[in-house]
Amino acid sequence: MTISPLDYRYGRNEAKHIWSREGRHSRQLEVERALVWAHCQLGRVSAEDYDVIADIADPGIVTADRVDEIEKETKHDIMALTKAMAEAAGEAGWCIHLGATSNDIVDSAVALQIKDSIKLQREVLHQLISTLCDIAIRERDTVMLGRTHGQAASPVTLGKEIMVFVERLQIQKDALANSVYAAKFGGATGGFNAHKVAYPNVDWVSFGNSFVEANLGLHRSKVTTQIEHYDYLAAWCDALRRAHTVMIDLDRDVWTYISLDYFKQKIVKGEVGSSAMPHKVNPIDFENSEGNFGVANAMLQHFAEKLPISRMQRDLTDSTVLRNVGVPLGHAIIALKSLQKGLGKLLLNESALKAALEANWAVVSEGVQTILRREGYPKPYEVLKALTRTGEAITAETMSNFINTLDVSDSVKAELKAITPSSYTGYSESLALD
Repeated sequence: MTISPLDYRYGRNEAKHIWSREGRHSRQLEVERALVWAHCQLGRVSAEDYDVIADIADPGIVTADRVDEIEKETKHDIMALTKAMAEAAGEAGWCIHLGATSNDIVDSAVALQIKDSIKLQREVLHQLISTLCDIAIRERDTVMLGRTHGQAASPVTLGKEIMVFVERLQIQKDALANSVYAAKFGGATGGFNAHKVAYPNVDWVSFGNSFVEANLGLHRSKVTTQIEHYDYLAAWCDALRRAHTVMIDLDRDVWTYISLDYFKQKIVKGEVGSSAMPHKVNPIDFENSEGNFGVANAMLQHFAEKLPISRMQRDLTDSTVLRNVGVPLGHAIIALKSLQKGLGKLLLNESALKAALEANWAVVSEGVQTILRREGYPKPYEVLKALTRTGEAITAETMSNFINTLDVSDSVKAELKAITPSSYTGYSESLALD
């Protein structure tokens, strides 16, 4: 029986491969193997024993099912893992988990999962940014009515508005690239107690650094309790939430443009928009994306607030939370894919864009009053306010007649009349190419 829609409806195989039971199990096996290799490099474990461990650290040999069977007795997942490995390793099993506590393994495995997951998400995000860049360049000259507070405002180009999101997402992508994937190695309470008493001549701090950083490719938090303190993980959650929030903003903007009829959507044969209204073609991809990003952000916020807090040297509240880290990432991949899919369905409705511009000649009043200020005209803002803030429609004729009444030179009048909703776009065209 499945409960989560990630399992039975939305889930992507790429994310499942990382965050499934098998994904967790295989990475824990890898961390245990890497630990034995680190001991082998310093001569504490023979090459023969290491080869045995390397062979059995395979989820096809030490299976997740066997670990689950043992855990029914131990009530401890990592102890069950090490027993299953030792069972398969025979006499070489003495060196498994040597010098480690459970979270030396768990936190390292989770960090590897996060690292792989963010690599996947950055790849999908890169594809999205590339799609947006293509749209921005293609529509760099496509003028549309700007809207602030939902009301008509100075015109923009569609390309420039899309480039706004390209810049924002690139910043967040770069921030994710700088994420720190942290783990710990220091024993039961972080002080290498058992290590020092058993092997007093070993530099265990250097060993821990080498094991975590060189062998696993992670950052080792140097001074910890029983668990990694998760401050880096919390920072990563916040960085991911920022990226998702930018994309929610994009979802909502495109949704609004569709509702304004600026975009049509490609009709897919066989699709149904409503069980009652046959005509409906809904912006479902953007709605799906927004909803999944919202679920992801709610969980990421909880992780960022909860995981750095653990009573004294450790309590168990982090364990159940860590098991869910893959859930928001699963939702995020769905959201990204849906957003990308929705963008691919958009069809520009040029007639609606032109009609909206022509119906809102009042938006050129900003440019008109700025030129009048340049010319020293008395109270130009108030003059334009009296013209445009009446509730009456402002047309091309209205604006032309108004300009004719102004006490300015003919050349300035010509300059003012040259301003139209379609031409009044500033540097928008070039900004779309930045």
